[in-house]
Amino acid sequence: MRTMEVSLFIPCTVDVLLPEIGVATCRVLERLGVKTVYHESQTCCGQVFLNAGHAQKARRAACRFIEIFSKDDFVVSPSGSCVHMVRSCYPDLFPAGSLWRARALDLAPRVFELSQFLVDVMGVTDPGGSFDATVTYHDSCHVLRGLGVSRQARMLVDAAAGPRRVEMPGADSCCGFGGEFSVRFPEISVAILKDKVQSFLDSRADVLVLNEPGCLLNIGGYLHRHHPEKRVMHLAVFLDEAMERGSGR
Repeated sequence: MRTMEVSLFIPCTVDVLLPEIGVATCRVLERLGVKTVYHESQTCCGQVFLNAGHAQKARRAACRFIEIFSKDDFVVSPSGSCVHMVRSCYPDLFPAGSLWRARALDLAPRVFELSQFLVDVMGVTDPGGSFDATVTYHDSCHVLRGLGVSRQARMLVDAAAGPRRVEMPGADSCCGFGGEFSVRFPEISVAILKDKVQSFLDSRADVLVLNEPGCLLNIGGYLHRHHPEKRVMHLAVFLDEAMERGSGR
């Protein structure tokens, strides 16, 4: 039986600011018997350009992405917003009937957010291991509304945390990041963020798990300044730690 091979797409935020998420993503997949490959030529998916209104630059980034990943059977990323960019936004960057639009549509269904790939493609709902803390989960906007991914991550968290996973009030509300939104409207962003953190505190959980690097930076920064006793973790890091503990090492 041929070993499943996955191409890793590690987005800018992870590459530059949160490399531990990329490492954990690779480790989780490899622990599950998946062979991972990494195209060193990969760069930004172009989401930043599109959000800022620079469609032409976003289109150039999309063409580069499509060229790099077009031959891969599966592309997996720890960033739901980047996956949403490729799946939903890439086709609309190109004219109907064009070759690039066709290539974008061909690639889109082969690109997955991590929890989506583990549960929906691999059929893995319990990667193994355990996590000894009270945990809650935050639904990032692009992951929930863009990809329709919610139950997948919760299933994976439940497998590790068991009954110690609690539901957070307002789990599906925005954290206030929104890429450029937090830069252009900082006062509004911080107000939204405070509400999200209060929901986390109200849940009485020790750890907040999410699967979007931007949300992690936003929430993590606030917690570091105001509630350092609390922890926010990317799903990949959470699963990696749980699997490490389960291995007895």
